[in-house]
Amino acid sequence: MNPFRWAVSTARNLLASRRIAPRDSRLRISNLTRNTVLAVCMEVADSAVQRNKGLLGRDRLSPGEGLWIIPCEAVHTFWMRFPIDLVYLDRKKQILKLVSEVLPWRLSACLWAYSVLELPPGTIRKTQTQPGDRLEFSIAPMPETALESPLCAGQNGAEITQ
Repeated sequence: MNPFRWAVSTARNLLASRRIAPRDSRLRISNLTRNTVLAVCMEVADSAVQRNKGLLGRDRLSPGEGLWIIPCEAVHTFWMRFPIDLVYLDRKKQILKLVSEVLPWRLSACLWAYSVLELPPGTIRKTQTQPGDRLEFSIAPMPETALESPLCAGQNGAEITQ
């Protein structure tokens, strides 16, 4: 790809990702194919700084939490303290590849992916998510105060539906 097309494509992707969710908002991720919920409080990492940091510095992901890295086609778990499930998506939010319980100090990639969901370990198994499933992203309500639970809108201990 020539440099001009790469620059235009990158700029278009950044603008599109900004339209997905307002800054500091959280998303609810639903699997339309299986009628399940993967996350009720998905953070968005759509800048270089956010993508580079990812989940580093955290002790764990609670059920219902996650990180959507966009754009992204490969993930590392160097210096992480816990395993994660990875869901690789295309631009239409269709699942291309799943990797369950990726341990710290590992690499994973799907070179044709557009973005990746990082989820708590066991989420893929619990929701019976499969390649080819289509996901829906919607804005999750935000907590009214910072003292509420770490999950969106105080949904502490929110269960992932099966």
